[in-house]
Amino acid sequence: MAHLTVHFDDRIATIVLNRPPQNRIDDQMIDELAAAVTAIERSDARVVVVRSEGKDFSFGGDIMAWPDADVRELRARFEYYLSVFNRFERLALPVIAAVQGLCFGGGFELALRADMIFAAESATFGHPEQSLGIVTILGGIYRAAERAGRSRAAEWAMTSEKVPAATMAHFGIVNRVVADDSLLQETLAFAEKVAGGPTRAYAAHKALLRAWAVGGVSAADEAMFDIAMPLFETDDVRRGLRSAVDALNAGRPRPVLEFKGR
Repeated sequence: MAHLTVHFDDRIATIVLNRPPQNRIDDQMIDELAAAVTAIERSDARVVVVRSEGKDFSFGGDIMAWPDADVRELRARFEYYLSVFNRFERLALPVIAAVQGLCFGGGFELALRADMIFAAESATFGHPEQSLGIVTILGGIYRAAERAGRSRAAEWAMTSEKVPAATMAHFGIVNRVVADDSLLQETLAFAEKVAGGPTRAYAAHKALLRAWAVGGVSAADEAMFDIAMPLFETDDVRRGLRSAVDALNAGRPRPVLEFKGR
């Protein structure tokens, strides 16, 4: 039975974690995530939603085999996991995570790879790794720091506290907190709106943010025009600029365009 699936509905690709009862991340789920990323890259999808079945998003990694594994085996496993998470993070599409219930450990690290997180009011987040004497192996602490700041990320990682969605929204980890029973509906409605936007420009924004995360403002400035100027050759920009100029010349409001993603 699959632990993770991906399905396509018009312009939206939806990745679903479904390994009850805790949606723990294991080798099979990572293999299926890698396959899902490949399928999305080859598809016509223009936005990605990642969600899970059940009452909880994910308790994190499946630790059952870890005590009996040697360090070399564990390192190889975790390096593979990290590479797949990185591929997921670098999808050239907007990615939205819809989180309910407990989002802990590797589950939290997966959600942090999304561009935006929508959380149910009852959702809680946390890093349980320190209770095992280890660290956030898939890059959680510094990705939390990127959004919320170093001191707050350190506190969460070193205490393993369960942090409510409202607090995560206050510190910039979560974009929106919504009622539990409307989480999926609101996430998909937002995804549908984004799917009609300028997909190539979204990818450029992600690339610029990645350059900034790696090298700061100077690195992003250095990369700016190599990333931005090809957009002016796209159909979306040509149509967008022409419609804006025509509207200005005619003294009428700029029309709202349905972008084609090319």
